[in-house]
Amino acid sequence: MALQSLTALRALFFVCVIDVLGFGILVPLIPYMAAQFGATPALITPILGSYSLFQLLGAPLWGALSDRYGRRPILITSMLGACGSYLLLAGAASLPMLLLARSLAGFMAGNIAAAMAYASDISSNADRARSLGVVGAAIGIGFMLGPAIGGVLAGERLQGANFLLPALVSAALSVLAVLMVLFMLPESRSIEQRGEHARQARSSRLSLLRKLPVLRWLTLATLLVTFSQSTLDSTFAIWAMTRYQIGPRTVGLALLVLALVAVTMQTLGVRRLVPRLGEYRLAWFGIACWACGMCAVAASSSVLLALPGLVLCGLGAGAFTPSGSALASHEAQAHNRGAVLGSYQIGTSLARVLAPFVSGSIFQRFGAGAPFLLAGLVTLQAAWCMLAARRRHRARAWADAPSTGDSQS
Repeated sequence: MALQSLTALRALFFVCVIDVLGFGILVPLIPYMAAQFGATPALITPILGSYSLFQLLGAPLWGALSDRYGRRPILITSMLGACGSYLLLAGAASLPMLLLARSLAGFMAGNIAAAMAYASDISSNADRARSLGVVGAAIGIGFMLGPAIGGVLAGERLQGANFLLPALVSAALSVLAVLMVLFMLPESRSIEQRGEHARQARSSRLSLLRKLPVLRWLTLATLLVTFSQSTLDSTFAIWAMTRYQIGPRTVGLALLVLALVAVTMQTLGVRRLVPRLGEYRLAWFGIACWACGMCAVAASSSVLLALPGLVLCGLGAGAFTPSGSALASHEAQAHNRGAVLGSYQIGTSLARVLAPFVSGSIFQRFGAGAPFLLAGLVTLQAAWCMLAARRRHRARAWADAPSTGDSQS
């Protein structure tokens, strides 16, 4: 990788860490805030799902805009929107205000797709999985430290926890991330590249999925895996709160274990395993780890005994996320990479909408471990999707012979 690209990637890494840290601080706190307002588990998880519902609507739009106008304007706009949502959350005094704050945060969440597209812009095909792994690691660090910091700032009390301070800290971090983009991150797309996008026929997210069968199968695979991840995210705090009367601090520290493993896999494991296994096999490894981890959490009888399952989930996230993103980016051309990755994010966003609406009701009706068991079984189906994607990829490579050198093992 060229020195200039490496410098930009390092700057992007720190921007993503700071930005996602602000989001991660609030992750374990929303269920406790909703519970203080009188919400039941069946209502708490849909409030969490509202974030991803609006992210689903906004992500492809932000991706396409970043193709046309550049990555930096979208990063700045989405981060300022996140700051506004955190300030609104800081003043929330009812469930409707909490719902509005989470919905605004979701719609303005164009930063992840833009960051992934930025990393893809400055990378060659050979380095793309590694670069996306770096961005994934930055996101993982934000999620690793954020919940722990948020839990410490909020405290351990179930009633009377401090939610104002974490929200204000998150808003301040968003402002810091904006300043870093302004002064440290150069634009990755030239004026000519943006002009090329303007001359191209615009493709909707569904038309991209129709035209690119490999992308379609990859999107379905990430939907299934993310369904498992979102089930854990949306019900773990409720599980700890209602079953063991555990507060935000302990939940945040437990989630720290999962994120620490995921970051280690993304920063060290992916770099070494992709050349040996290939992105498809590494994705299958991640799927297997997620399924086993969720089943282990379902069978655990305490937060401490759930830690081995969280470790497996961390390995799964660290292996699958950068592999799936890299495979999706191979389906893009220079002019539509943001749109393709935005379309790929449909799977992630849709799963994060569906899982909270399903998991809360299952939790309330069938018991605390039921959502985790269901999520583990759902995740296993992603292996078939990855197999279908690889077969389509190989068939296309054979049809387009001689190979361009991008085929995956």
